[in-house]
Amino acid sequence: MPAPILHLGATMTCLHAGLATPLTPFPRVLVSGQPIVTQSTPYAITGCALAGTSNPPCITAQWVVGAVRVLAGGVPVVLQTSTAVCVPTGTGLLPLVVQPRVMAT
Repeated sequence: MPAPILHLGATMTCLHAGLATPLTPFPRVLVSGQPIVTQSTPYAITGCALAGTSNPPCITAQWVVGAVRVLAGGVPVVLQTSTAVCVPTGTGLLPLVVQPRVMAT
């Protein structure tokens, strides 16, 4: 089923409400005027609610599942339904706000 492609302006959080930001979006493809995100793009996480507890907070995240049929630079693009893993907690990322116009599978 098609899902929206994620881009630099998409609002993402870890499952503990920490803001996730892509470190190296793919600049050659734009959606809504902003670079898209590919599966190889790492995310930095700030403000994870686990900070200040005995558990380590989410620091980075990496996508492990991307689009099957759409590639950018030979790498799958990331969709709203894609799966990511946060380090060191092993939880995922939650896409909250994404662009609605460009879909992929």
